[in-house]
Amino acid sequence: MTALSDLKIPGPTVIALTKPFWDGAAAGRLMIQRCGACGQAVFYPRAICPHCWSDRLGWEQASGEARLKSFSDIHKPGHPGWAPVAPYVVGLVELAEGVTMLSLILADGPVPVGTPLRFAPTDIGGRVLPAFRPVDPG
Repeated sequence: MTALSDLKIPGPTVIALTKPFWDGAAAGRLMIQRCGACGQAVFYPRAICPHCWSDRLGWEQASGEARLKSFSDIHKPGHPGWAPVAPYVVGLVELAEGVTMLSLILADGPVPVGTPLRFAPTDIGGRVLPAFRPVDPG
């Protein structure tokens, strides 16, 4: 079986706005924005708070604790570079901070909606990217 680190896939597009997120991921940290005006957590990275329209967004490290909101088993990847590891699971992950992100779910079997997850920075295609794995109940 092909390891995730051996995949031949394009990397993320890094721009000034998203650089803190991708730099954090490369260092094994999950970074999100928080509004300095209303206090709300914000994800995906943006220039203006979607809650109050303030431009006072700063970066903070998220706890890494999350819950699975929804998922999809991918059998036919959109990019051929993912074919060696198909099928795989991507899911909507609700962070403890309240924001939702799409991420790879690292699991050996089915993961029910509502399962507690933990951030698991993972070497995918030669770069460390955000992923999540189920929390061991034991």
